[in-house]
Amino acid sequence: MCSAFLFRSSFRAFPSLLVSWFVAIVPRRGRSEMRHRAWAFSFALFCLLSLRTGASEFERSRRTERISGSAGDVLEDDPVGRLKVFVYELPSKYNKKILQKDPRCLTHMFAAEIFMHRFLMSSPVRTLNPEEADWFYTPVYTTCDLTPNGLPLPFKSPRMMRSAIQLISSNWPYWNRTEGADHFFIVPHDFGACFHYQEEKAIERGILPLLQRATLVQTFGQRNHVCLKENSVTIPPYAPPQKMQAHLIPPDIPRSIFVYFRGLFYDVGNDPEGGYYARGARASVWENFKDNPLFDISTEHPTTYYEDMQRAIFCLCPLGWAPWSPRLVEAVIFGCIPVIIADDIVLPFADAIPWEEIGVFVAEKDVPTLDTILTSIPAQVILRKQRLLANPSMKQAMLFPQPAQPGDAFHQVLNGLARKLPHDEIIYLKHGQLKLNWTAGPVGDLKPW
Repeated sequence: MCSAFLFRSSFRAFPSLLVSWFVAIVPRRGRSEMRHRAWAFSFALFCLLSLRTGASEFERSRRTERISGSAGDVLEDDPVGRLKVFVYELPSKYNKKILQKDPRCLTHMFAAEIFMHRFLMSSPVRTLNPEEADWFYTPVYTTCDLTPNGLPLPFKSPRMMRSAIQLISSNWPYWNRTEGADHFFIVPHDFGACFHYQEEKAIERGILPLLQRATLVQTFGQRNHVCLKENSVTIPPYAPPQKMQAHLIPPDIPRSIFVYFRGLFYDVGNDPEGGYYARGARASVWENFKDNPLFDISTEHPTTYYEDMQRAIFCLCPLGWAPWSPRLVEAVIFGCIPVIIADDIVLPFADAIPWEEIGVFVAEKDVPTLDTILTSIPAQVILRKQRLLANPSMKQAMLFPQPAQPGDAFHQVLNGLARKLPHDEIIYLKHGQLKLNWTAGPVGDLKPW
């Protein structure tokens, strides 16, 4: 599937880059239209002549570029044979029955918990003998409790997770050996195992106490944050591969949009006074660039959204309530350079994907100068980022396809777990030794589920 996402010729799209840059650097006032056009033509001719040698080089070379160094090697690792995972068989009320109640859970951005479960059930890394397992997995669908609008309600999640842990600790001896230190859980909530969609309340809650020793596989990632454990595996949010495949456009269509974004700038319902949502970064994008012709930004979500991303050079990926969003996946898949506006974000599979080389990082405080930052990036740098983004293995690593494919996000999760092996002997507890406090946490979390 991912071969269809290959990037169109970088240099053929270069005139689109020039058109966008002209708008930024040619004064719009005090010059006649004729002079404007003549100046633009002269500048285009100069740029094209300057890059003539580079152009022929690009055309002769491959349209993609392999990731250099250890990142490329890690991205292409095969986890099979490097770890064994035991999957607990839980009553269906923890997973399948919840999904039957609301099939929308299969298509929302938190669906990694469902597809990871399905993948592991038939994966060659699965073992039916828990005595030989390196890792233990508990399939709990904690985000599959949706509002009428399709947003997950995290309020029952802590009780559900506690109930599942109580079950496995009572029926199997493996949790009690380490109190979860050789167990992993998929927690794709906004703020992971803090189980709340508002950061202030998520911080107040903290990570569920019973998960303090476990490895968390989560979409949330932010350095020095109480909701991110040091040994977590940060993954991309779920984006439907088949849906994106259906919206591919011909590869020779140039990228004529300089900067693209669709989404909220303000969340009046949850942040009526403004400034708290996205820490003000999205509001700053709108206030500074809503009338800038370089920026195609709006709150509307057109039916051509995926096609538009394939016509864009830069795609904004600002934080919202959480630092992550599906836009990051969409940008990589469609070869649009992600402009990451989220201070201290920890990106998916950061030890395998060279985010610094494929993206542009803009500090939240620098959003007012975003136009200057992007128009100042040399064309050669942009073209290299696009070639790297065209690497099929890069795209594959961001997707949870059905069925699974070599190098996809499922395999990157396993790679992340394999790199944590072997476990340190210190994780194994002495008989009767306890590290976790089963009565810690908010009173509401202690109620039966």
